[in-house]
Amino acid sequence: MPTNHLDTLSETLLMGPGPSCVPPQVYSALSRYTIGHLDPRFIALMDEIKTRLRTLFQTDNALTVPMSGTGSSGMEACFVNLVEPGDRVLILKNGVFGMRMEDLASRLGAEVDVLEFEWGTPVVVEDVRAKLAQQAYKIVAIVHAETSTGVVNPVAEVGELVKGTDSLYLLDCVTSLGGMPVEIDNWGVDATYSGTQKCLSCPPGLAPLSFSDKAVAALKARKTKVPNWYLDLTMIINYWEGATRAYHHTAPINMLYGLYAALGVILDEGMENGFARHRQAHDYLVAGLADLGLEMAVAPACRLPMLNAVTIPAGADDAGVRKALLKEHDIEIGAGLGPLAGKIWRIGLMGHTARRENVDRLLAALKGYL
Repeated sequence: MPTNHLDTLSETLLMGPGPSCVPPQVYSALSRYTIGHLDPRFIALMDEIKTRLRTLFQTDNALTVPMSGTGSSGMEACFVNLVEPGDRVLILKNGVFGMRMEDLASRLGAEVDVLEFEWGTPVVVEDVRAKLAQQAYKIVAIVHAETSTGVVNPVAEVGELVKGTDSLYLLDCVTSLGGMPVEIDNWGVDATYSGTQKCLSCPPGLAPLSFSDKAVAALKARKTKVPNWYLDLTMIINYWEGATRAYHHTAPINMLYGLYAALGVILDEGMENGFARHRQAHDYLVAGLADLGLEMAVAPACRLPMLNAVTIPAGADDAGVRKALLKEHDIEIGAGLGPLAGKIWRIGLMGHTARRENVDRLLAALKGYL
């Protein structure tokens, strides 16, 4: 008999940069009976998902929906719907995900300018102010929580610079949504996207997205057709809004069940309680790592609570430690990327993972290798 690879799977403690551990309520929802994507019962569930997402995004945006696809589909949806050839786009880059924004905008024929900052440090607001004084842009794009470095960027302050201009403010909050405050309307964000597999603690496969009225107006004013059919919001809007829902593509029905349940878990706990739990788990981890002689790679003022960059001590076997944790303890942590490869471990405390007992388990396992 051939091996059934599903039988080899175990319950791994996911403490890397994503995915995160999934709560039982979400697993239960995923296993519910599949129904049609135009079934009135499913339409009602879709409407409640939109309401819950608006609460989490802290927005009144009518166009707030989960895109079918991982967080990267949310990024691509924002850019392909808003960028036309020749548009000027400013990318504020201090990690991998700023690099991806730059790549995508360039592929769409935009005139891309980049303000680059050292990996492991935040975007400098005064540098952005100076750049915006020199040049007008259709889009100013930034990552809220840079997963590759563990840095939180000053998105509210940058938003103040963009407010009152013709520019659209585009925000990546893939890692931050659900784990720390995200205030789309207060920050003046016009387009934002996230992913389900980080602090929402739902398996990867959906990308919550929200467009302001200003962004929707820019979409409707395009001179050229949106170049990506699957992510064309001018058509997807007709499936997610209105009394008569127009078929665009078959929605990932059970994944949407899972997102509905995951958002319910967050709102039942209370958003502020969830944010505090992430912060407390982070502080507990930092203290425990210090007891083991390990140092954080990011300054306290700009550390993320849900993604912790830890400096690998001299003489430690980066890949060997990560492999041993997974093989011997069923614990996953992440490696460094780009210029931080081999220099940091990335320890995730996202969503359902952000609990003291998980930190204790990791610290006990790490102790044996240091």
